[in-house]
Amino acid sequence: MPKSSKVTQREHSNEHVTESVADLLALEAPMDYKSSQMSMAGGGPPPIGKPDISPDLEDGRPAWNSKLQYILAQVGFSVGLGNVWRFPYLCQKNGGGAYLVPYFILLILIGIPLFFLELAVGQRIRRGSIGVWNYVCPRLGGIGVSSLMVCGFVGLYYNVIIGWSIFYFFQSFQYPLPWSACPIRKNGTQSYVEPECEKSSATTYYWYRETLDITSSIADSGGLNWKMTLSLLGAWIIVCLAVIRGIQSSGRVMYFSSLFPYLVLFCFLVRGMFLKGAVDGIAHMFTPKLEIMLEPQVWREAATQVFFALGLGFGGVIAFSSYNKRDNNCHFDAVLVSFINFMTSILATLVVFAVLGFKANIMNEKCVVENAEKIIGYLNSNVLSQDLIPPHVNFSHLTTSDYAEMYGVIKIVKEDSFAQLGLEPCLLEDELNKAVQGTGLAFIAFTEAMTHFPGSPFWSVMFFFMLINLGLGSMIGTMTGITTPILDTFKIRKEVLTVGCCIVAFLCGLLFVQRSGNYFVTMFDDYSAGLPLTIVVILENVSVAWIYGTKRFMQDLEDMLGFRPCIVYFYLWKYVSPVCLIILISASVVEMAINPPGYNAWVQDLAMEKFQSYPPWALVMCFALIIVAMLPLPLVFIARHFNWLPDGSNKLSVSYRKSLAKEASTLEDETRFILGKNPSEAPSPMPSHRAYLGPGSTSPVELITNSTSISGYGSGYQTNPAPPKSES
Repeated sequence: MPKSSKVTQREHSNEHVTESVADLLALEAPMDYKSSQMSMAGGGPPPIGKPDISPDLEDGRPAWNSKLQYILAQVGFSVGLGNVWRFPYLCQKNGGGAYLVPYFILLILIGIPLFFLELAVGQRIRRGSIGVWNYVCPRLGGIGVSSLMVCGFVGLYYNVIIGWSIFYFFQSFQYPLPWSACPIRKNGTQSYVEPECEKSSATTYYWYRETLDITSSIADSGGLNWKMTLSLLGAWIIVCLAVIRGIQSSGRVMYFSSLFPYLVLFCFLVRGMFLKGAVDGIAHMFTPKLEIMLEPQVWREAATQVFFALGLGFGGVIAFSSYNKRDNNCHFDAVLVSFINFMTSILATLVVFAVLGFKANIMNEKCVVENAEKIIGYLNSNVLSQDLIPPHVNFSHLTTSDYAEMYGVIKIVKEDSFAQLGLEPCLLEDELNKAVQGTGLAFIAFTEAMTHFPGSPFWSVMFFFMLINLGLGSMIGTMTGITTPILDTFKIRKEVLTVGCCIVAFLCGLLFVQRSGNYFVTMFDDYSAGLPLTIVVILENVSVAWIYGTKRFMQDLEDMLGFRPCIVYFYLWKYVSPVCLIILISASVVEMAINPPGYNAWVQDLAMEKFQSYPPWALVMCFALIIVAMLPLPLVFIARHFNWLPDGSNKLSVSYRKSLAKEASTLEDETRFILGKNPSEAPSPMPSHRAYLGPGSTSPVELITNSTSISGYGSGYQTNPAPPKSES
């Protein structure tokens, strides 16, 4: 008899069950096991927070075409823009190579265990984030809703970044690149360089004025930027087409969007190693500053980066794993994806600092030339004596070492009036220490470096196409984290839901394509995900490790994987990870309290960024983002505590009921075949490998055969054995 058979028989009597599954399902509404008083853990309503994670596997749920497709989806979701423009910045800021030590330690202590936990519960329960946490602990069912809301907030502004990349991608198909030089303005017969560009740089001007056309404050919206609006529309169309058919469409997209960035990174690395100054950049990057490594701030930022790099709490990890086979080795997946993510961050860091080393070398040479011209002017005007210039110095071929020697002599001799000369030291180290991250790295610093590449349009096209694919992989995971829980909960067509979500998201995203939109991107990035997501993940950890029970969860994993995970995970889930997350939350709250809420505004007259505090209405908006994201947690808890909200933790999905209905006629034939034999000759109705139901539970055969009454077709089963024992 197949494993999917629902025919049951009394184990210790000759009495047969004559009702078929077709009869029992004929008049049933979607079954809620709690309301029908049929507990899968041994009878009686399961205690809240202690259900058994053992839903049926055969629920008609879509599945990945191959293991490779699934791994690429998880890699595409976890490896995103942060690996390229956040990790290198943190590495440079926090001690260079020394930063890798706390990052790797925290990856082992909290990254891999929590990533494994999300993969396991998604694969075991085969539902999205809402369904998973309703199963594990109904009172904490708000975890899934909060996760979905954070996905929505992040998706709104994350796709704006893809829109910016699309704009730069199409602008790269011209030579010279439009951001390679400052624009020339004409005033009658006179020509002059645009002052805003002359005060900053060509790439900075192109970003703030030509691309964003940014206003000077968040209060001045400036109206819609139509170039960015069209780019955002294009980004949402691409995302919609990628996810419109669920994993059937997104899985195919992942073959390209997950692998192409690695091709580009390796091409940039090889090309970068042949650039002058690349070795200086990489050496600067990995020179460890051990004294910085011991600072608490370094560990806090490493924990935050581990946390967000793996996509924990977003729901995408759970959603992707829910389409796996139940016996898939998710432990191997967790370790593999985590280390691929880590190695990708290191690869991206090598590329970034090879290119930034090249840029720093160019800027340093430019600085030497400009200051040498100043010295020549001072020599000609007799402000400086020719005796101050070392005899071997040749101004027509001035090297950085010659300039440094000359600069040192002048500084010593002219100590009293040196400041008035306006000479700069022109140190390569100073250029390399100019830390940039985020959009400043991608759209200004890296873009400026590429203008000096031979064949710069080709490299620019490759770079921004890589950013589009990195962003697309993360957006697919984010959208899956939104649509999967909704599809599991409501009967709605996947295509209709996807198109509807994308249209609503595009309309909401118009906030970010105003001329002041970049300031709102910063606001959402700072407030919509950080604290709410950390709280979501610690509640996920607590609900599994302390409410459901780590021992029971370990036994479930053994039943699912065929082997028992290392005992280290028991202590990591139960003690280490919760403590680390509590410390991280506390540090985040303290940082928010110490640092005044604000943003860096672009001041056109000064051609530079200037920090500004948020106006009162923007402050309200900042804290509203945090409150709205976390609000489902207490609301669902209170509603279920007072039984205002029905417990849908064990409600079967529509696809599951359909699959049962399709099997009904086959099951009737199997029943008649079994009942036509002597009891001793009848095959066992239960599969030989029984799912673990927790301590104190009974077998499924005993569970159903202990029924004292079956009142008729479509009625609920009434069972009254003792409730399962709590885990000690």
